[in-house]
Amino acid sequence: MSTRWYPIYQRGNPQLRVFLPNFWLKLVRPEHEQPPNVVQFACSMEMTKYDVKNYLQKIYNIPVVDVRTRIALGPTKRDSVMGYVTKNEDTKMAYVTLPKDMTFEFPNLFPESAKEQQEEDKKSLDETKRNYKKYLDKNKHRPGTPGWFSI
Repeated sequence: MSTRWYPIYQRGNPQLRVFLPNFWLKLVRPEHEQPPNVVQFACSMEMTKYDVKNYLQKIYNIPVVDVRTRIALGPTKRDSVMGYVTKNEDTKMAYVTLPKDMTFEFPNLFPESAKEQQEEDKKSLDETKRNYKKYLDKNKHRPGTPGWFSI
């Protein structure tokens, strides 16, 4: 099933058409504890477990042992004023099992060194703010005087 509009056939050789897959996969941090060789993905609703397996094997060369899929229902919410019910979209989750000798650890996107760097940057910013406030306090009794003209 295709939702893309492919370019129309044109005479001549070679054909300048690129066929892209209609599917997408997004790596998701699991809500519950998983074995080290299980990886969780959110995928498009049209994908089957066979599509997920072929996608990972053919495009990313990942050996896949098993794929399980489930549809996670989107949350429903009742409007407090009008009383009508709204529902967010459902998502399909794919649980991919890798061989026993392979493990997957979710990457640490915010390591400790980045936090230390952020704290150091915050201290530097605070120091700059204090110096600027000191500069403004020094010249507050001389309004209209340009910044380059100071004592």
